[in-house]
Amino acid sequence: MLKWLVSAALIGSLCAGPALAQKSGGILRMYFQDNAPSGSIHEEATTSTVVPFMGVYNNLIVFDQQQARNSLETIVPDLAKSWSWNADKTQLNFKLHEGVKWHDGQPFTAKDVACTFDLVQGKGQQKLRKNPRASWYGNLEKVVVNGDHDVTFQLKRPQPSFPILLASGYTPIYPCHVSPAQMRTKPVGTGPFKFLDFKVNEHIKLTRNPDYFKKGKPYLDGIEFTIVTNRSTAILGFVSKRFDMTAPYVVTIPLLKEIKDQVSDANCTVASMNNSTNLIVNKDTPPFDNPKLRQVLLLSLDRKAFVDILNQGDAIIGGVMLPPNDGVWGLPPAMFNEVKGYGADVAKSRAEGREIMKSLGYGPDKRLKLRVSTRNHLQYRDPAVILIDQLKEVYIDAELDLVDTSAWFAKVARKDYSVGLNTTGNGVDDPDQTFFEHYACGSERNYTNYCNPEFEKLFVAQSSELDPQKRKQLVWDLDRKILEEGTRPIVMWNRAATCLHPYVKGHVSMVNSLYNGSRYEDIWLDK
Repeated sequence: MLKWLVSAALIGSLCAGPALAQKSGGILRMYFQDNAPSGSIHEEATTSTVVPFMGVYNNLIVFDQQQARNSLETIVPDLAKSWSWNADKTQLNFKLHEGVKWHDGQPFTAKDVACTFDLVQGKGQQKLRKNPRASWYGNLEKVVVNGDHDVTFQLKRPQPSFPILLASGYTPIYPCHVSPAQMRTKPVGTGPFKFLDFKVNEHIKLTRNPDYFKKGKPYLDGIEFTIVTNRSTAILGFVSKRFDMTAPYVVTIPLLKEIKDQVSDANCTVASMNNSTNLIVNKDTPPFDNPKLRQVLLLSLDRKAFVDILNQGDAIIGGVMLPPNDGVWGLPPAMFNEVKGYGADVAKSRAEGREIMKSLGYGPDKRLKLRVSTRNHLQYRDPAVILIDQLKEVYIDAELDLVDTSAWFAKVARKDYSVGLNTTGNGVDDPDQTFFEHYACGSERNYTNYCNPEFEKLFVAQSSELDPQKRKQLVWDLDRKILEEGTRPIVMWNRAATCLHPYVKGHVSMVNSLYNGSRYEDIWLDK
C-alpha cells in the first residue's frame, strides 16, 4: 500500500490554538459586488457563492490557506486527518476527525461524505437543482463507508490528480439530514463560521462557530459581506475604512492606482486567479450554426487591445489552460502563437474575416445584427463593450444584453443566447477539471455544446497518465487542438488585485484559482 499520510505535527498545527501574535475577536467587513445566487456551493458556479459561504463548510482536504499556489503538495487535512492511495491509484482512503459536529448539533460521520458525493453524482434520492461539477466525478465508481470515521473513494481507473478536485473550495461536504433546498437559503456546515443572515441587495452575515473542531479558530467573531454593486461606491467604502478589505480579485489595475493614491499603506496583491475572458457561441441555432461565421468571430479579436485597455497591459494571453508562469499546464508561447486566429497579426486575421463575411453575403452595406449577452458584473461588462467595438471591424453590429447574476448561469446553461462574453473561473489548476467541465460532451458547464468523442478519449488518457511530463505533453497537444477548432475562443487570462487595510492579517491571495482561498479561519484583526 502506497501511503500519503499527514504528519501528526501538521495535524496538530491545524488544530492548535492561535499563536501569541494573533488576536481573537472583531467582525471582518468586506464589500461584495453582487448577490449570491444561493448558499449552496455545489449548485453554483460563481465566487458570489464561494467567497461568502466557503467559511460555512469544510472539505475532506483543502488547499493550505497560507500558500499562494495550489498544487498536490499544498493540500492539507480538513475533515480528514489523513489519506492514502492504493498501489494503482484507484482507491483513496480517508481517516476522519472524530467529534466534529454540524452547526445544528448533529454529529458528522462518513455517511455524510457518501451522501455528498451521491448528491453530486445524481445517485441519491435528493437532487441538486443545478449540478455544474458533475463532470468532475465521472471517474468515481462509488464511495464506501467503512465505519463512522473511515471512507474510501473507489475510482474506475487511475487518476492521480483526484485529490486536487477534493481540495477545491467547490467541494464542501454536506449533511445527509439537510435537504438541498435548505442548503440554498440556510446552509448548515461544520465550518468555522455559521450562517446568520442573507438579505438580497443588502448583506450576508456569518458568525463564529464556537464548537469548531479546529481549536482556537476562527479568530474572527464574524464576517459581514455588504452588497455594493457600484464600483466607485465600493472603493470609497474601502478608502474610508467602512470596509476592512475589498472583495477578492475585483480591484482592476486602473483602480489599484486609485486606491494606492488614497490609501498608501493598503496591502494589495495582484494575482492571476485562473480566470479567462472568453466568447461562448451558440452553434446550434442560426446564424452561428454556420462554422464560417464562428471563424469570423475568432478572427475579429485583438487580444492585446483587451489587455491594454482593461488591465493596462497586466494580463496574460494564452490558450485553454492558465498560461505559464502563473499556470502549471498552459501552452508554451511558441506553440500558442502558431494557432490560427491567436497570433499577433490582427490586421491579417480581420482581413480574412471580412473576406469570409463577403462570401456569406455580408459587407459594409449589409452588416450582421446580433446581441452580445453578458453577466451584469464589472468583469463581464467592460470586455463585452470592447468586443462589440471590435466586431464592427468584420461587418457585425452588436448591442449589449445585460443579464443579472442570479439568471446568468441558468441562461447560458440552457443555451438561451447567440453570442456571450463570458468569464470562466477554474476551480482548480488541473486539466481534469478544465477538459471534462468545459469541453466534455453533455457537461452542464459546457455552455457551447461542444462535443468531440475523439478528444474525450484523449481527456481520459491524460488523466490516467502517471508520469507528470508525459501528461503535460498530452495536455499541450489537447490545448492546441481545442484552440484550432475555434471552440470557446479565449480572449485573455485576467489578473486583478485584492486590497486589505494593514490591520487585516492572515489573508493570502491564491494565484491559480480564485475559488479556493475564502475559508477565512486564519484571518485576524490587529486593532
